[in-house]
Amino acid sequence: MLTVVPTPIGNLGDFTPRAIEAIEGADFVLAEDTRTTGSLLRLKGVEARLRPFHAHNEHKVLEEVVSSLAAGAKACLCSDAGTPGISDPGFLLVRACVEAGVDVTCLPGATAFVPALVVSGLPCERFVYEGFLPHKKGRQTRLKGIAAETRTTVLYESPHRMVKLLGELVEHCGPERKASVSRELSKKFEETRRGTVQELLAHFEAHAPKGEFVVVVAGAD
Repeated sequence: MLTVVPTPIGNLGDFTPRAIEAIEGADFVLAEDTRTTGSLLRLKGVEARLRPFHAHNEHKVLEEVVSSLAAGAKACLCSDAGTPGISDPGFLLVRACVEAGVDVTCLPGATAFVPALVVSGLPCERFVYEGFLPHKKGRQTRLKGIAAETRTTVLYESPHRMVKLLGELVEHCGPERKASVSRELSKKFEETRRGTVQELLAHFEAHAPKGEFVVVVAGAD
């Protein structure tokens, strides 16, 4: 059995009792970074056998892990922060487990895009999650798609590319398109700014972006 375990995106209080119980009952824990997950578990007084599972080794260890689970082992999958599989490693393992008939369950828990979407003030009954845009190939196509999308769009972005992204949104969506930018969710310096993409661009050109960002863009009329 594989249990997908969300870990806090900032506030350690978001690590749930069910997550701790699942990890304590697992034969091993697959971690995107064993140091990061190990530090979290030590802070919570949890002991576990950690094994690395990340974008650079998942193809190599996938067959062995699935074989162990199919033979009856219990494992948890953790990323560095948030829910595995959401812009983090995890999809390949979940798919392989499903194909092999291994039970897979995912605990509810921390993820960045849901709170950012909810506090944006933009319609959230229907939305599109785009995650991180590609840096080069396919980026312009995705931006054109966002410009034409009538549903709210959710994006992730790093601080050193925030100004570039907002400039591209001005170009493709028009300067008056409404948007919201949230950073450092659940952490001490959590902040959400709302306005047009032009207003947000002006703000972050004047104030250097810091932290990890979720950008929520209103749909086209």
